[in-house]
Amino acid sequence: MSKHFSIFIVEDDAFYGSMLEYHLNLNPDYEVSRFENGKSFIDNLYKRPSVITLDYSLPDIDGETILKKIQKDHPDIPVIIISGQENITTAVQLLKLGAYDYIVKDENTKDRLWNALLKIRETKELKEEITLLREEVREKYEFTNSIKGNSAPLKRVFALMEKAAQSQINVSIYGETGTGKELVAKSIHYNSGRSKKPFVAVNMSAIPRELVESELFGHEKGSFTGAVNRRIGKFEEANGGTLFLDEIGEMDVTIQAKILRALQEQEIVRVGGNSTVKFDARIIVATHRNLAEEVQKGNFREDLYYRLLGLNIQLPPLRERGNDIMILSKFFVEDYCKKNKLQAISLTNDASQKLLQYGFPGNIRELKAVVELACVMAIEDNISAEDISFNSVKPEGSFLLEELTLKEYNKRILRHFLDKYENDVLLVADKLDIGKSTIYNMLKSGEL
Repeated sequence: MSKHFSIFIVEDDAFYGSMLEYHLNLNPDYEVSRFENGKSFIDNLYKRPSVITLDYSLPDIDGETILKKIQKDHPDIPVIIISGQENITTAVQLLKLGAYDYIVKDENTKDRLWNALLKIRETKELKEEITLLREEVREKYEFTNSIKGNSAPLKRVFALMEKAAQSQINVSIYGETGTGKELVAKSIHYNSGRSKKPFVAVNMSAIPRELVESELFGHEKGSFTGAVNRRIGKFEEANGGTLFLDEIGEMDVTIQAKILRALQEQEIVRVGGNSTVKFDARIIVATHRNLAEEVQKGNFREDLYYRLLGLNIQLPPLRERGNDIMILSKFFVEDYCKKNKLQAISLTNDASQKLLQYGFPGNIRELKAVVELACVMAIEDNISAEDISFNSVKPEGSFLLEELTLKEYNKRILRHFLDKYENDVLLVADKLDIGKSTIYNMLKSGEL
């Protein structure tokens, strides 16, 4: 617990006030100040104590007037009323006005006050801890802290993420498996106005078909076999915050209709229930599928597609991010060494070239696995090319996974090398053994 916990005692009875002051000073962490009238207390209220104990019957200002002023100017400061009046009506009225507690002056006053202060202090410490944790989470998910790289494609993603964080628009994230879609969603949430509310992630492809509705909307007790208690769903859980629906393209058409209704009405009905439950959640969805094509095939509802589309963020595959491969590799090496308490390990030039020349069909997820294995295989403090092994489930490599025209392949090759060498046209022309005017003309025409 923090050492600074200040208490203002407002008590006109000098003997009783001294008794309370002595009793509270037994705790060395408490900083106690005593005032014998309302005016002297109000003159010092700017010091913002942690808690106030207030005598209801003061000679110059009545307790209710002082309580209202505290509530108006400093509503976050708990006020404990200490009074010689054992009047239930008065106590209820003061509690309604915002008093934390109402304690009658008797032989138990000291113990009740001591316990109330302990509870207030525990709550204060918990709030401070939560605030600190939220700040740590926010810093962790700052765009450039959470997502490593400085390639041109990634900078375009950062720009869109910034726009998303500053608005309430729904967001749809597209990208191959392993490109970091959930990390992008979290970063948008924790940099948005909803950062203090929950981020709830749901992988739609991981939920059995018969349980999807219960998972999303919740269920009432007894609504089906095994429903022994009421359970809230992910929509309710995300209230005030962000609901991230990953692999949205895997949803059955039946559940698509129910999600569409929930988004349109901003309310859900739990399975087995009749009453509607309002919710306020920002929706971020992600998929590796082309939803527009899924709509054309009849696999995805067109009205839901447009409801979810919002701000579209396309995540580039790792093979199109050039030197980001090395930035990520060094980060994964450092992170692995730190977590496993190993001495620093470096990548040799040969190892770096081997990483840069590979297509990474598994994207960032695959790179992390490859690098961590290399750390294990490394001799002493260097990772050599021999320590790096690729075990892709797509042995043909990522470059030829799509059927493109020769012109489209040429454009991809040029774009890859321009990103890799930071748009140095002369260097790229030299590397590919083509004329620089070819590249300039394609750039000018917007083909690249």
